[in-house]
Amino acid sequence: MRKWIALGLAACMTVSALTGCGSAKKETEAETTVAESSVEETSAEETTAEESEAAKSDLDKLVFTYVTSPLNVPTIIEKNQGIFAKDFGEMGITTEYAELTSGADQTQALASGDVQVLYAVGATSVILSAANGADIKVLNMYSRSPKAFCMYSKDDTLTSPESLKGKTIAGPTGTNLHELLVSYLAQADMTLDDVNYVNMSIPDAKAGLDGGSVDVALLAGATAYNAEKQGYHKVTDGEGLIKAIIAVATTQKFYDEHPEVIAQLEKSQQEIADFMKENPDETMSIVAKELDLDEDAVKEMYDYYDFSLDITDDDKDGFQKTADFMLESGMIDEALDVNTLFIQ
Repeated sequence: MRKWIALGLAACMTVSALTGCGSAKKETEAETTVAESSVEETSAEETTAEESEAAKSDLDKLVFTYVTSPLNVPTIIEKNQGIFAKDFGEMGITTEYAELTSGADQTQALASGDVQVLYAVGATSVILSAANGADIKVLNMYSRSPKAFCMYSKDDTLTSPESLKGKTIAGPTGTNLHELLVSYLAQADMTLDDVNYVNMSIPDAKAGLDGGSVDVALLAGATAYNAEKQGYHKVTDGEGLIKAIIAVATTQKFYDEHPEVIAQLEKSQQEIADFMKENPDETMSIVAKELDLDEDAVKEMYDYYDFSLDITDDDKDGFQKTADFMLESGMIDEALDVNTLFIQ
């Protein structure tokens, strides 16, 4: 009997010991979990702090160019929605706009530091600035729209390059339209010497066409659309002749000194692109109001544009073609490898 009692007591003691070990193990595991959780929370806090620190900038003000013509939809949407003001405001940076429509004025403002980002600048302006030794770099693409650049006339017999010989043709020098004319004439081994080319702004060229002082006007965007609606004859557009590239540019110096601003700019541009994609009707309405056009006109012209941001090999080929055109036209003195225009 005593033997069985002794065995019973031993068994109870064993169970008690095992239970105690299990409890101790659970307590240890719980302590380990709490410790790991504490480490994870600390790590998360440190990461958040690092991200917050990275987002800070010693820049007080950021100035963008603001150009709405011919149909710069991202620019119009950005300002209407206050995207730059919101995003950079969170970094403690105020944003301002410089309404500079001339490519030469834009690149000069960038070189002087009055503007930090050229938000929609033509490839010709970028190339000319770089060829003159200025610090200018392409961040990403803004648009491509060869069909939006056109040549209009009242004379519907002007249907070939040869038919333009001796005609007075007006349009802005050093632009996609200038390149369009030269490329079109080159199809018949002709040059600007074979026509009477007059350097005029797009509105002045259209006025000259309306008044009969010019035979052909180089037009783009809403002005070209209006010419078509007036029944004017379209001699040609840029399809197959030019790439009509518009880019976003800054300086290498600014890029190197403010990586946090560049990173946010990329995010902001994607935010603009997402708005355009997700709100097509509202986008058309906003643009129509800004440009004083009806929405049908905006929708028709919008189809001519590619607003994707990525730089493709085709874009680089377009830049090189423009640089070669500028060299042949005497706009730049030496050949330019356009690969040097992009952030390395």
